[in-house]
Amino acid sequence: MALMDFIKKQFIDILQWTEDGDGTLAWRFPMADMEIQHGASLTVRESQMALFVNEGTVADVFAPGMYTLTTSTLPVLTYLKNWDKLFESPFKSDVYFFSTRTQLDQKWGTPNPITIRDKEFGIVRLRAFGIYSYHLVDPKAFYQKISGTRDSYGRDELEGQLRNTLVAGLTDLFGESGVPFIDMAANQDEFGKAMLEKAKPMFAEYGLALDSLVVQNVSLPEELQKTLDQKISMNMIGDMQRYTQFQVANSIPDAAKNEGGLAAMGVGLGAGVGFGQVVGQSM
Repeated sequence: MALMDFIKKQFIDILQWTEDGDGTLAWRFPMADMEIQHGASLTVRESQMALFVNEGTVADVFAPGMYTLTTSTLPVLTYLKNWDKLFESPFKSDVYFFSTRTQLDQKWGTPNPITIRDKEFGIVRLRAFGIYSYHLVDPKAFYQKISGTRDSYGRDELEGQLRNTLVAGLTDLFGESGVPFIDMAANQDEFGKAMLEKAKPMFAEYGLALDSLVVQNVSLPEELQKTLDQKISMNMIGDMQRYTQFQVANSIPDAAKNEGGLAAMGVGLGAGVGFGQVVGQSM
């Protein structure tokens, strides 16, 4: 009886993964020397996917759901092992589970200043940081490019690679866009959107989807920061001047109806500013 119990334990009839935290992206089902029973139950929970691998070759991929493992539900594995359709014996295969939950509030930043070439300021050294989110969408690509045959692969192990990917995208973005850096730095929202679109294909190579990216800060050399502040101030002054001219032009018809109105307006315009000049500037 004990021998029969021992033999029975060598066959797996239930495969599932109960995640024990937020940090694991890939987990290998512990097989040891055991085999999977024909007709075994595979449970893939929401926010998970499963992958069967035969001797290093990726086989069948499973989305969330409950499955009975037979030749009909394992077509790729059946082909790789050259099984007959009536095959009903226990079999060996590596089984990996992947978390597809969104990884929120991931931080990115330049560990050291990066050097870029700007058409207005020449060589510029800058730092930048922010947050991003992503989720796993292609277990096959992730297995082949990132996690491999490890028993488990965590989010923290991937952090450095993704950060370097984003920083590389940031550097390329300035080199390809032709947009003056000072214009991008003044609008971090648009800056973040441009980085997001630039980095999406890079994440896709790893089997990941980049969901969001926010630029929280761009640190510039002191002299360039002063130039940026001056440009913003000049833009604000220009807007105020245009608003004042618009208000003056709109008040002319009302002033003409009142005795002495135009004369009073002329005084209000200030010495050295002619009536025709104000109207001309407001058009």
